[in-house]
Amino acid sequence: MSEQQPQGFERGTDGPKVIVVGLDGSDSSMRAAAYASGLARRQNALLAAVYVQPLMPAGAALGAPVPDTAGEIAEGLVREIREAMERVRGIWDVRWEFHTFRGDPYSGLVKAADQLRADAVVVGASESAGHRIIGSVAVRLVKAGRWPVTVVP
Repeated sequence: MSEQQPQGFERGTDGPKVIVVGLDGSDSSMRAAAYASGLARRQNALLAAVYVQPLMPAGAALGAPVPDTAGEIAEGLVREIREAMERVRGIWDVRWEFHTFRGDPYSGLVKAADQLRADAVVVGASESAGHRIIGSVAVRLVKAGRWPVTVVP
């Protein structure tokens, strides 16, 4: 019998250790976060909540300062996550982190999943009509074929 040598990082060897969930404040992304938090709890995995700050948020077109708008969204998401975790403290403990990346949602989630060495990615189903033109983030992540992807309606 040959002796096996460690070969560095390997995804998904004993179940997920890092689960990335994409958040943008939409209802479907919040449902994805709830689903991912259940997965993380059952697997004793780290839940990495990721908000991708758009390069030019919609608020910029209305005259809102770009960094302020994106920063306020990120702060709001962190506040919502903390409040949700506080409500279930003692009943349901999940290790979690919040990360922000800049760019388009697909590229930002890919970068996050690579940097955080994600074993799984969870996203909400698209609620926008624009995905018909360039493809939804979820479909693009699935087509990339680099992680198991769960799409929550």
